[in-house]
Amino acid sequence: MLAATAFATSAVPLLGAGAASATTAGACESATVQYRIVGADGNVVGADWTSQGGFHQWDTVPGSVQVRLAAGQTVGEGCKYPVSLAEYTTEGPNWYVSGHQSLVDKATVYLTADDVAGTDDAKRTWQKLTVKSPDCYGQIDLYGDDITYDGKTGEGHGPVPYEPDNVVTPYHLIAAWNGGEQPCTPGPSGSPTPTPSTPTTPATPVTPTTPAGGQPPAEETTPPPTSPKPSTTPPTTPDVPPLVSTPPATPEPSPSDSGPPLAETGASAPVGTLAGGAALVVALGAGAVYASRRARRS
Repeated sequence: MLAATAFATSAVPLLGAGAASATTAGACESATVQYRIVGADGNVVGADWTSQGGFHQWDTVPGSVQVRLAAGQTVGEGCKYPVSLAEYTTEGPNWYVSGHQSLVDKATVYLTADDVAGTDDAKRTWQKLTVKSPDCYGQIDLYGDDITYDGKTGEGHGPVPYEPDNVVTPYHLIAAWNGGEQPCTPGPSGSPTPTPSTPTTPATPVTPTTPAGGQPPAEETTPPPTSPKPSTTPPTTPDVPPLVSTPPATPEPSPSDSGPPLAETGASAPVGTLAGGAALVVALGAGAVYASRRARRS
């Protein structure tokens, strides 16, 4: 399921204890995410906080994962980092035989400056992602964006992972798990009972002939088909890009061009020209009336 980890923004140099800077001159840049699996009781399962990426990184099913931003990062006000956890059904227990996948569940949180690790972390509450636990072959991805990789089109959706065609989604993959003990779609319960047919007299067997040289013909065998496998699993990285801002839902209305223009007022309006034109019209009208009266008298 995996993603070619091409980033919308480039990773920044590491600071101090391996943490990437999240801001540059006030702009939101890539940030380093840490994660750990927690059980239903809230206790840590397996390794504690880590930024180490990998495919099949977890030894247990990551049903619930806590996430935070690594210590030592400066996150600007308003910077948000989406992190998602998604579960898929697959056709096999590992990436190479995962085949067609189907999205089952997905959760997303948005990390901010409040989620940067620091002092007194033992008393802090971290954001948590939870998805359904698979009951058959499946894959679970932790990745750094809020896209839903379900194969649908439109904003907010992306291509579903598919290993044979090298569709390595989701993008910005941090860590992933593959596993399961049984297929997700069980086979038929049994074979149909064959219909009895009228017995026929078997044909007289033909005695095989020995070819020239006295040696029997060599048995022909068909070699099993081979399918090339990729040399590696999809790459992962804990550095994720910030959320891209979206335009406001209700933009301010702009002036309409369909109505008539308003009359110009103020010092910039051509007042003298308008006044002169009006006086000329009045003068012409008065002259026409005077000429008409003289014509009647004569």
